[in-house]
Amino acid sequence: MKGKSLLMILLIAGGAAVGYRWLPSYYNPFTPLTLDDPPGKITQYKLRRLTPEACEGLLEQANRRALIRTQAVADSEGTCPLRNVVRVRSFGPVSLSGSFLASCPLALSSALFVSQQARPLTRAYMGSELAQIEHLGSFACRNIYHRPDARLSEHATADALDISAFRLANGRRVTILRGWKADDTQPWLQALLAASCGYYGNGLGPDYNAAHANHFHLGMRGFGLCR
Repeated sequence: MKGKSLLMILLIAGGAAVGYRWLPSYYNPFTPLTLDDPPGKITQYKLRRLTPEACEGLLEQANRRALIRTQAVADSEGTCPLRNVVRVRSFGPVSLSGSFLASCPLALSSALFVSQQARPLTRAYMGSELAQIEHLGSFACRNIYHRPDARLSEHATADALDISAFRLANGRRVTILRGWKADDTQPWLQALLAASCGYYGNGLGPDYNAAHANHFHLGMRGFGLCR
């Protein structure tokens, strides 16, 4: 019996080794992230494990592939010093209401979210292309909810973006405030917020609390909390 058990263990171990070798890279949590990895828990895991050097390399690739357009920004000092941030100008064909400062993880996660989810979901639900993202900003040197006794907000390190509205190629403008409760836009906006879980540490919307009634807060803290 012991011999048979040992043989079974060896067969299982051998099968696992062979399977691991031929496992597609996007299903393998130990291979480097690529811009073509599909959405999912493995991609999310890889995003969270990126080293600063790996993030910068992927962001350079994303710029070359026109998934995002960024500009280098000098480090700053002060109460909320910024290190290794960029200024995001656009997401390929999707323009912005204004540029914003972003840490490398926020910029890269946003580029993948827009290209892999926001644009396809907009076509599927709204029958039009996503043309522009309107936002309330990213960097703000403050505590959470401006409370003096609270910890620093993600905005204090340019690790969060607040999206307030979307413009479509057909000319329609949909705000989070009104669109979240409208029958024809609510499913689309809910799908967008749910999809953000695969890229950001947290995605907070109108159902989270009254402070988020008019925007989506997409931040890097946590591990996929979206509500």
